[in-house]
Amino acid sequence: MNSIRLCKFSDIEEQDSQGFLIKLNGQKIKVIAIRLKNKIFTFENSCPHIGTPLDFKPGKFLNIDKTYIICSTHGALFQINDGYCVSGPCAGLNLRVLPNKIENEYVFLINN
Repeated sequence: MNSIRLCKFSDIEEQDSQGFLIKLNGQKIKVIAIRLKNKIFTFENSCPHIGTPLDFKPGKFLNIDKTYIICSTHGALFQINDGYCVSGPCAGLNLRVLPNKIENEYVFLINN
């Protein structure tokens, strides 16, 4: 099992998000990372509706209440804990989860 270091845990503020560009299996992948308390949730930054990036400002993915991930293109709302779309043109679909682990104060994506 390979892992890719994404960032320091402290680089993402509580109840906030960051965006990253990584190389995974020879492809460049845009990544969403969201911190809630002591957990990090990571997803591919691609709307399941039309494949556009979700951030409305670089690295900013959360709605005003910071309770959902929001797509900047059509306003779809996704649950932070699992990427499930609860509202919008892709309702019922999911963001692609990218498994991660926190080790020695760093966030790593797990490449299976």
